[in-house]
Amino acid sequence: MIDYLKHVISQSKTGQIPYDDYMNIVLYHPDFGYYMKQKEKIGKGGDFITSSNISNVFGILFADVFIKLLSKGDIMPHICEIGGGNGRFAKAILDEVQGKDPDLYDRLTYTLIESSPYHRSLQQSLLETHPNIKQFQSLEDMENIYSEFNGIIFSNELYDAFPVRVIEKHNNELFEVMVSLENEGQLVERYTPLTNKAILTYLEEQNISVKEKQRFEVPLAMQEHIEKLGTWINKGIVITVDYGYTNEEWMQPEHSKGSLRGYYKHQLVESALEHPGEMDLTTHIHFDSLVATGEKHGLKYVTKLRQDRFLLAAGILDYLQEHHDTNPFSEKSKQNRALRSLIMEGSMSAAFHVVIQDKNVSIPWDETLRESW
Repeated sequence: MIDYLKHVISQSKTGQIPYDDYMNIVLYHPDFGYYMKQKEKIGKGGDFITSSNISNVFGILFADVFIKLLSKGDIMPHICEIGGGNGRFAKAILDEVQGKDPDLYDRLTYTLIESSPYHRSLQQSLLETHPNIKQFQSLEDMENIYSEFNGIIFSNELYDAFPVRVIEKHNNELFEVMVSLENEGQLVERYTPLTNKAILTYLEEQNISVKEKQRFEVPLAMQEHIEKLGTWINKGIVITVDYGYTNEEWMQPEHSKGSLRGYYKHQLVESALEHPGEMDLTTHIHFDSLVATGEKHGLKYVTKLRQDRFLLAAGILDYLQEHHDTNPFSEKSKQNRALRSLIMEGSMSAAFHVVIQDKNVSIPWDETLRESW
């Protein structure tokens, strides 16, 4: 990986590349990228954990939501999960729908879009008993089969892994942070005056005024993806689960250093330039941009709910089991600990939000939200 990076950087006209190019290489290169490798990434043996892998109840609760939304009859029984990971969420959904609504299950199509060949193979193994599964490597591949989409789009921790551009302000001037090489071949950051029109437009449209010495990530790739979704969806609901901040929150002093970080064997790594190709990279997403870009391209904003409150309202406490088992390693004990970790004060769910958007549907959301959440 490092030799390939050195080649790409040395071949660039300026001897440096923007952070989104660096992230695309170290995360998604077909041979060297972190997500492309045949290795465990999610769970104890990997580098990070997701809510859907803490407990199957996460998927079960969303299955109940999907059943209610699809029962409204306004959209087709098609669920598309983007960034399906190891398939555990999809299995929880399909198992629950099969048990609770066999008729819907027979009509349902569940599509997984996943760039990682390793994760697609895990999905195939885990979901082999469900015949109604389709897999695609990319949104573009799926668009070649489905010229438009009618159904539910779901993602969990998708956009936090999207490449970003990085800028900083020094002496009242905006600079873009680039990735370059020291003489001995060490990856380093360089600063170049900001001239990129797309970044400048983003700051203007979002009314962002970067403060002195503030580092700020610009989610151009996320914007492009949401634009594609808005254009592709004919009639549907988009549910996005992720962690991030509003524009107002981004301006708070505690976020002045940005959020681009690495996770390596469950340890937070401050520098994104360490362990290239061997480490997960993540940023907090920009919720205001997600909503505004969606609105601009036909996705109407419905609501944003904190994940722990969503899970409580969706009935997660019903799955906490009362028992007197003194064995802390029993299945009941493990499930109860997992569920509490999703809703306790200060849990990971407090940092996540569930964003709902729709397009060309006539679902009475006020009534539906009261019924479901």
